[in-house]
Amino acid sequence: MITLYGTQKSRALRVSWLLEELGIAWQFHAIDFANGEHKGDAFLALNPSGKMPVLTEGDFVLSESAAIMRYLAEKYGQGKWLPKPGTQESGIHERWVSFVISELEQPLWSMGKHRFALPKELRVDAMFAVAKWEFDQAAAVAETWIPESGFVCGSEPMVADILLAQTLGWALGFEQHLSPKLSAYRDRLKQRPALAAALAKTVALADVAK
Repeated sequence: MITLYGTQKSRALRVSWLLEELGIAWQFHAIDFANGEHKGDAFLALNPSGKMPVLTEGDFVLSESAAIMRYLAEKYGQGKWLPKPGTQESGIHERWVSFVISELEQPLWSMGKHRFALPKELRVDAMFAVAKWEFDQAAAVAETWIPESGFVCGSEPMVADILLAQTLGWALGFEQHLSPKLSAYRDRLKQRPALAAALAKTVALADVAK
């Protein structure tokens, strides 16, 4: 059985969304971030960084959301969710994955760290203006790359689409502006039934765990 460790609307959401798209059995282990469960011995044994998400499959343990998603798509995707290796589409896909993780997401996580994740004595209010500027720069690049219709590599969604759409949703949660083009793209993705199923399942399983 696959077990996903995390909180509902953290980076774990992108993994739970893909799990639902793949239609495979999995269970959710909700981590009580507010009470420091991610710093407890049990979770640190899975991921010494204390960061979420973590996926386990039997004795196999994997962290880092993009790596988890690639593993799942390669093992269970039946040729979908990742372009064929060595193609131009694969190159574009990997560019998106790298860009989302290293450029688009990072200023948002800076906002999160200085809002709730860092110890209070280390939070810097001035960081919000810096992070907003960085996000706006990255969003402007995404605006030039995003297609007017469909998905980042054509007519079928890929791992990068889930990464990008979830990150854009995170941006809205931090009250960042999205252009009409990026908003329309996110709207195309957020209508997918697998996203609603992932949200519903993680809420239900988190409630059971309390």
